[in-house]
Amino acid sequence: MDKDIEVKELEQVVIRFSGDSGDGMQLAGNIFSTISATVGNGISTFPDYPADIRAPQGSLTGVSGYQVHIGGGPVYTPGDQCDVLVAMNAAALKTQYKHAKAQATIIIDTDSFGPNDLKKAEFASDDYLGELGIDPDRVVACPITTMVKNCLEDSGMDNKSILKCRNMFALGLVCWLFNRDLTLAENFLRGKFAKKPQIAENNIKVVHAGYDYGHNVHAGVPATYRIDTKVKEPGRYMDITGNKATAYGLIAAAEKAGLRLYLGSYPITPATDILHELSKHKSCGVITVQCEDEISACASAIGASFAGALAATSTSGPGICLKSEAINLAVIDELPLVIIDVQRGGPSTGLPTKSEQTDLLQVLYGRNGESPMPVIAATSPTDCFSAAYMAAKIALEHLTPVVLLTDAFIANGSAAWKLPKMADLPEIHPHYATEDQKYKYTPYRREPETCARYWAVPGQEGYCHILGGLEKDGKTGRISTEPENHDLMNHLRFEKVARIEVPDLEVIGDRDDADLLIVGFGSTYGHLLTTMHELQARGHKVALAQFKYINPLPKNAADVLLKYKKVVVAEQNLGQLAALLRIRINHFSPYQYNKVKGQPFVVSELVDGFEKILCAPECGNSAKTFEGNII
Repeated sequence: MDKDIEVKELEQVVIRFSGDSGDGMQLAGNIFSTISATVGNGISTFPDYPADIRAPQGSLTGVSGYQVHIGGGPVYTPGDQCDVLVAMNAAALKTQYKHAKAQATIIIDTDSFGPNDLKKAEFASDDYLGELGIDPDRVVACPITTMVKNCLEDSGMDNKSILKCRNMFALGLVCWLFNRDLTLAENFLRGKFAKKPQIAENNIKVVHAGYDYGHNVHAGVPATYRIDTKVKEPGRYMDITGNKATAYGLIAAAEKAGLRLYLGSYPITPATDILHELSKHKSCGVITVQCEDEISACASAIGASFAGALAATSTSGPGICLKSEAINLAVIDELPLVIIDVQRGGPSTGLPTKSEQTDLLQVLYGRNGESPMPVIAATSPTDCFSAAYMAAKIALEHLTPVVLLTDAFIANGSAAWKLPKMADLPEIHPHYATEDQKYKYTPYRREPETCARYWAVPGQEGYCHILGGLEKDGKTGRISTEPENHDLMNHLRFEKVARIEVPDLEVIGDRDDADLLIVGFGSTYGHLLTTMHELQARGHKVALAQFKYINPLPKNAADVLLKYKKVVVAEQNLGQLAALLRIRINHFSPYQYNKVKGQPFVVSELVDGFEKILCAPECGNSAKTFEGNII
């Protein structure tokens, strides 16, 4: 440790790595967040990258960012603005400076701020700091490219390969700034490049060079920093993304149910990593098929479900559109199927790498006929494990397709996750046909209490049956066009979903005397929770209710939402959850806070908006209109 420079202890810090899409900012950020999670820090990350496959080098549209929020205790958002900004070129500084706090430390590679770089970044002069209003005393300006070339001049690597290591120098410098143990970075790189050990060692050499540069010259900063973990709960931890947690949740559910796991999928941003991750686990009995299109991906999963597997299909909003006909087949056949929708910006191709919550009404109602399905929305990267597990449990125990909603923010973002023990997970009991039904089995005979039909796997002697897309007689299983039977079957399919037991809606905060109840669903949980804490710190009485189970709604939902004088429903769409709640709950008239920017909520904006509601006069059940996005 450096003896000549002060070490200050921080409660939390936000760091943003930024550069060209090819500069490895996602990797540098991921390594730093993994190091932080490994030592027990709370973390929340936000990868923010363009949809371009490879934008022109140095262009404003090609900048990729990775923001990580680290705390001594739990952290729930990636942070509104960063304390440290790494900008690997002029375009990165130009586009990402808006994400930095006024007093932020800025690290730049001066070798990437030449005349041509400044021209591409549309700076008017070579005084780029002055144009942005940046105090030079806050800038750590170092010739990263030159130093990396010097570091690897005897490595035998070509110039292009050497330049790819610049991100490791920046990582080493940030590790020095926050007193991180480089052994953890070394372990990460050796694991990532296990098949290319020389590349691993070259990258490790550059990480040390960046660390040593900071140590030797102090990089112009007055102090380095340390973030100690305040509460350490024993257990094994890892830094996990939402997509990986979703994959693990499905694997765990299949293991608990004693079934093979099948995923039929078609690559689509931002869901593809689920397919990639599950394809690595053949040793766990996982079968993955990359199909030729979204339709066949869903249809193959339905076939796997009919054959007795825990079946899943993963996609994003455009894929849900294409899968809708096949999903309807799973509804009428009443087969267990987990449908994962990693939401992204729309409509159409929209914003493929950005995040929204705009598929809610689509997954609830976007099919022909009465087509009810349970819908679960994961609330964080780590909660994706629990949400996927519970989606599988509901599908197998109630013989129904289930939609799991995540989105690009939590699917690509990561958090520190304590690995659960299989013995602690809820039991899963697939609703199989019983022995007494042998030789008299009909596919739509139901368990009276839950309305769930019984699952018979093809090949079992005495359970021969046919399923298909035409309506069937509820007693015999034969094709039927009888009006009374169709009406009955619609009601039974609806009742089966309505009777699924889900946990009560939990209220946290000032639940007994709140002047405002904040309501959200899914991935906005961290931002809304942090907003609640900020408002409480300002002296307001505020509570939060976050929906994870959306269909069926928790039984206490109406009692909770009608208890408070003022309720605001905040969502990253134009009011889909608010519309659903108005339909389901009589006399419910909330305020709305809606933004559809493709970016996570900004806590400071939420605080300002909700304070306006707190200060507003009561207006009963009439329309509630506020300036901006509050309605």
